[in-house]
This record gives sequence, C-alpha cells and structure tokens, in this order.
Amino acid sequence: MRVAGAARVGGLPVDMKLSPDGRGFYVANQGRGGVSVIDPRRMKEVAFLRTGAGAHGLAVSRDARSVYVSNRLAGSISVIDVRKRRVRTTWQVGGSPDMLQLSPSGHRLWASSRFDAGVLVISTRTGRLVKRIPVGAGAHGLAYLPQPGRFSLGHNGVYR
Repeated sequence: MRVAGAARVGGLPVDMKLSPDGRGFYVANQGRGGVSVIDPRRMKEVAFLRTGAGAHGLAVSRDARSVYVSNRLAGSISVIDVRKRRVRTTWQVGGSPDMLQLSPSGHRLWASSRFDAGVLVISTRTGRLVKRIPVGAGAHGLAYLPQPGRFSLGHNGVYR
C-alpha cells in the first residue's frame, strides 16, 4: 500500500484508463489537448496523441479495439485505435462532452455535456449525435446501469 511510481505528463491530466492489452496507460490531458500514452514499466510518456482542445474523459470500446476521448472545449469525441496507437477519427458532436459511459451493447456512447446542461447520446457506428437530453447546469459525472460485469471502480465508473 504505497506509491510504486509516478509519470509526469505536464498540462492538466484528468482521466486515465489502462489500455486493453495492458501495455500502457492512456491519460486524457485537458491542458495539452490530447492523450499521453504511458509505459507502465518505465512510467514514462512514450507517445502523445493530439485529439482536441480540452481532452477530458476516456472510455474503452466493448471490443477493446478503441478508446473514446471527449474533447470538452472542442465539442468533439476522438476515437483512438489501440493497436496502432493513433487517432482514427474525430466526431464533431457539439456541446461540451465531458465524462463518458458506454451502453452495454457498445452502440451508444453517452457523454455529460458540462457547459451545455445536457447529456449527449452518440452512435459509435456513425459518430453522429442521436439525442441531446437536457439535465440542468454543470452535468459532469455519468453512470449508465446496468453494465456488464460485477464491479464498479473509480471516479466515473470503471466496470468489469
């Protein structure tokens, strides 16, 4: 029960996920406008993937091939190809996408829209906004239940 290591990424790191293959950490960096890829053995940044202004929340796709990144200030969601460690595409969804949750089927990505008083529902097949749900000012964290798995850990719900 002690700190085993730390990685310096600069900027303003917000959210972090272990890569599906276990070979790295993805760190959303709001201050740098992208995602740091961290080597977990050396605790060093090995890549930086520019995604958009205000990179904030992360979610791993159900097939573990992609990582979704909300770019809060850019009003977009970027999709990172895990195997190639590169941004595959960026979807303009509007609003201010913040924290992310994935539907159990993996076909819908839900994003709180912090500065836009809503929740955005996005198709993971097309990247198009399916629905905007008004919820009130300051929408931030987001929970989507039920989820696959038995446990929920972490700031915004990491389910496995």
